[in-house]
Amino acid sequence: MKPQPCFRLAATTLDAPDAHQLAQFYQGLLGWPMRKDQPGWVEIGPPDGSAGLSFQTEPLFTRPRWPSRRSEQQMMMHLDIEVNDLSSAVEQALALGATVPDFQPQDDVRILCDPAGHPFCLFVRSGPSV
Repeated sequence: MKPQPCFRLAATTLDAPDAHQLAQFYQGLLGWPMRKDQPGWVEIGPPDGSAGLSFQTEPLFTRPRWPSRRSEQQMMMHLDIEVNDLSSAVEQALALGATVPDFQPQDDVRILCDPAGHPFCLFVRSGPSV
C-alpha cells in the first residue's frame, strides 16, 4: 500500500502591485521577520517557523472591492488576525497604511483593507483558544 503524502500549509500568498510594499505593511502589523526577499517576491513569517505570508508582484493586479459588488473585482479571501486590544490594533494598522471601509457587519470585529486593498479582519478572541 502506498503511503499517504504529508501536507503542511507553508504560507498564504497575496498578489499586489508591489510585493515589497505590501510585505512591509504586514511586517509592521505582525512584527514578523523577513524570510526571503527576491525581485517581485517576499516571504515573512513568525520566528517559530510556522506558516507565514508571501507577497508576489502582479502587474495586472486589480484591487478587490469590499463589500463585494457584481461589477467589480470581488475579494477572493481574507486574513483573520487576532489582537489583544481592538481599538489600539486598528490605530496601528491605520498608521501603517490600512483603511477602514464604511461597511462593518460586526460590532466586535473590524474589517480593514491593506494598502493593496485586500480586506482583513481584526478581532479579540472572546472564548478559550483552541
